[in-house]
Amino acid sequence: MAITKQGIVLGATAAMLTAVAVAAAGIHSPSKAFFQESPKELVDEVWQVIDRSYVDGTFNQIDWRNVRQEYLSKNYTNREDAYKAIRKMLEKLEDPYTRFMDPAEFKSLQVETSGELTGIGIQIAPDEKTKRITVISPMEGTPAAAAGILAKDIVDKVDGKSTKGMDINDVVSLIRGKPGTEVTITVLRNNQQREFRVKRARIEVHPVRYSYQKTPTGGIGYIRLVQFSANAGAEMRNAIKDLESKKVNGYILDLRSNPGGLLFSSVEIAQMWLNEGTIVSTVDRQGQRDLERANSRALTNKPLVVLVDGGSASASEILSGALQDNKRATLVGTKTFGKGLVQSVRPLGDGSGMAVTIAKYFTPKGRDINHAGIAPDIVLELTEKQKQQLVGDRTKVGTPGDPQYDKALSVLNQKIAASRGPRAESVR
Repeated sequence: MAITKQGIVLGATAAMLTAVAVAAAGIHSPSKAFFQESPKELVDEVWQVIDRSYVDGTFNQIDWRNVRQEYLSKNYTNREDAYKAIRKMLEKLEDPYTRFMDPAEFKSLQVETSGELTGIGIQIAPDEKTKRITVISPMEGTPAAAAGILAKDIVDKVDGKSTKGMDINDVVSLIRGKPGTEVTITVLRNNQQREFRVKRARIEVHPVRYSYQKTPTGGIGYIRLVQFSANAGAEMRNAIKDLESKKVNGYILDLRSNPGGLLFSSVEIAQMWLNEGTIVSTVDRQGQRDLERANSRALTNKPLVVLVDGGSASASEILSGALQDNKRATLVGTKTFGKGLVQSVRPLGDGSGMAVTIAKYFTPKGRDINHAGIAPDIVLELTEKQKQQLVGDRTKVGTPGDPQYDKALSVLNQKIAASRGPRAESVR
């Protein structure tokens, strides 16, 4: 599977409650008019995409050809009937990341490109065990993050309507709305209900934020990456080059609450930190393994500490796993989300689309992090009070008022001192 700049996504295939253009995967589909006249052909097109590309060749232990006969033997009077049938057909795979989107939903899918977003700024997906709609991560600087919604929160109700047993597309439709309007989100956190009234907004997202910070061991670079969008690589490159020009002694890379994004972006950014070694391997249903490696073009070899948490998913796990397995960085925080699947976003002929799981990915040491996540080298859990303090005052993130950052800084200072050798330690 070649990693290109279009169509191959990781975290973004869960529903992102925003509205932007979608990067197409470029498959050949019949004309829109054709599907309007023959909605049964749309059902067959979706079946064929799964038949050709789906990662599990057993199709969740079901006879996929019989499924085709079952759904093509039915009559569909309009596209809406076909849409319902397609969703029922895909449910047989029991894969929350493989899903169908009608034209409006497809236009609203955020595949981590640049641009202005509209929504509350959370990424959600059905939990693979409980099937409950779960927050993968709130995007930093969005209404959801400001309200206090956290990764792993279960979306229990939207405007008082229970989401239990509801399709993710229906939940998305309830949460979306015009900027300036409000929606009430009731979540379950540690089996307790919490209610948030959130105002929808237009959100301009810049994936990278960074700063030069003075420490007892000299200047260090703090870089926060909030999503792996198409322009994340360029912004990361500019940040590292600027901080290198300021002669920093080391770096803290903050991937907390980063839900993922484009696969090529995670590889591109990993190559900025790694001079050699494997970054990630992807395996399709034929067992064909493709490797992505460092290209001897790292921008820095200075000490690095990476912050991760339960909201660090997909592309974040590829990057942190590559840095950990290659012993390039020390990971600090809590276990990551645990999503080790790769999706391709496909447009369909009537303006609808689908996301289909096409491969699994593994860290350089062959770790399958799906469900398991990546365990940090140094675990530091935040208390509920500490989480709320950071949510209430985002200016504390990446400062000594942020306990996980403070720990990362302590670890980085030790790494910097060690890199200078015994003489530097005796002076200190």
